[in-house]
Amino acid sequence: MLCFPKAKINLGLQVLRKRADGYHDIETVMVPVPLHDALEVTDTASRTDIRTFGTDFYIPVEQNLVYKAWKLMADRHGIKPVLFHLAKRIPSGAGLGGGSSNAAVALVLLNNFFRLELPIDVLKTYAAELGSDCAFFIDSKPALAQGRGEVLKSIELDLSAYTIAIVKSLKMSDGQTGVSTPVAYSLVKPDAERIPESEIISLPVSEWRNKLINDFEKPISEKYPEISEIISKLYAAGAVYAAMSGSGSACFGLFETKNTALNFSRDFFVHIAKMQ
Repeated sequence: MLCFPKAKINLGLQVLRKRADGYHDIETVMVPVPLHDALEVTDTASRTDIRTFGTDFYIPVEQNLVYKAWKLMADRHGIKPVLFHLAKRIPSGAGLGGGSSNAAVALVLLNNFFRLELPIDVLKTYAAELGSDCAFFIDSKPALAQGRGEVLKSIELDLSAYTIAIVKSLKMSDGQTGVSTPVAYSLVKPDAERIPESEIISLPVSEWRNKLINDFEKPISEKYPEISEIISKLYAAGAVYAAMSGSGSACFGLFETKNTALNFSRDFFVHIAKMQ
């Protein structure tokens, strides 16, 4: 049984306040994008394992969110061990939700594979236990995300007229392959007194620039200047709106033209596709 976990982008991201439990309340709009991994589940005669392809980024099996999704379902519903095949295309440490998407789709796959017939609301509850943004990927539809990212409200947002370019430096200036989320939060000063995302997102896309803001973008760009350089290149190439996604390090641009020409070297991951 095979599925294709999608990536997402964040359209703006407001860090509102730090909570007593150590998490932050945020507000952001999450949108699925046409970039995906492939995840297959099959029977196995041994313990649960994950065979990963397409990445050099190593995670011990027990720490992989896909394994944690299986463990949650095994603990709650007594399912048997399985073998996962995971082909990676979504870059890690990018703010595109690759790991979270893999985990959420693993829940959906296991629900179907073992014919558990769990409703979507239950799967979303399980997904929220695995990660703050995991629940979004159960059905991967545009949503306003609040709380720590797990409180979702569906929104109407049609970006099908646009082409998206997703760009990420393969190695950051300090040698890292991505941005640490805890480090990103340590650089941001929460602010709850401003126009809500839910109002800004209703503006025409052509008016989003300088209004639809990702709070992580400025401090992360100060630490990693390549972020602001990528965004500047996207605007110079004709993007209507460009920004960093999540806590980084991937950036994206929305273009009105289908044929988008970008000049990035092989040191960058570049993915261009028509929004759906």
